[in-house]
Amino acid sequence: MIETTTPKTQAEAQSPESPGAAIELTGVAHSFGDLEALAGVELNVAPGEVVAIVGASGCGKSTLLELIAGLAEPSTGSIAVGGERDAAARLDACAWMPQRDLLLPWRLAVDNAALGLRLAGIGRAEARERAGGMLERLGVGEFARSHPRQLSGGMRQRVAFARTLLTGKPVLLLDEPLAALDAITRAELQELLVETLAAERRTTVLVTHDVEEAFFVADRVLLLSPRPGRVVWSAASPVDRSEPRASAVTAPAFAAVREAALEALAEGRG
Repeated sequence: MIETTTPKTQAEAQSPESPGAAIELTGVAHSFGDLEALAGVELNVAPGEVVAIVGASGCGKSTLLELIAGLAEPSTGSIAVGGERDAAARLDACAWMPQRDLLLPWRLAVDNAALGLRLAGIGRAEARERAGGMLERLGVGEFARSHPRQLSGGMRQRVAFARTLLTGKPVLLLDEPLAALDAITRAELQELLVETLAAERRTTVLVTHDVEEAFFVADRVLLLSPRPGRVVWSAASPVDRSEPRASAVTAPAFAAVREAALEALAEGRG
């Protein structure tokens, strides 16, 4: 097993029962029949903290998000979101953004972004106004009256992110939201994600295969072991977010922690 070699962050140091933790996982294990997906996961995420989870394919990253969101209950252990352990209450507190944008093809971009507002009972005019403002903030306001088929992949993901933010949920669960994009678009949206989360701070768990993305976007990065997944390594991000992305990801401290994470991943696979 890979041992955590970095000091614990403030969020990690909190006890599982700490009222200061927005997300608390204690001894969480989950199986699908005879397949053990997760084993003994311990995790605390502080309010407003952005945590990234990386690991090999099949190590249980997406399953972990599903459990946090209350879409399933763990086989053993306990999960709380905002102090609530009931699955329905956890689901009510979480907004999920999957890898695929899942935009409704017959709806305009502004109406896709406003979907959560409409489902919450907000009138069409108000929902469109709020969604239009969010699309402007995310750089796609001029495409508000376009259908998804008229948008590039990066534009579609911006609309999907607007929809996620507009739910107003305190916890964001982002499951490989940029994985399908080309490198240039992905880098642009990483910067947008950082800027947006800084301006509209939510407790966020990001699942990604991209170690560089994890350290650039998140405050803290966790590594899950190969199946059954458990947290076996963690490090705080050294990113200076006052710097442009190109400078941040080439800084010596960033390069060092990225290489340490890649070595830990390689050791886990071996």
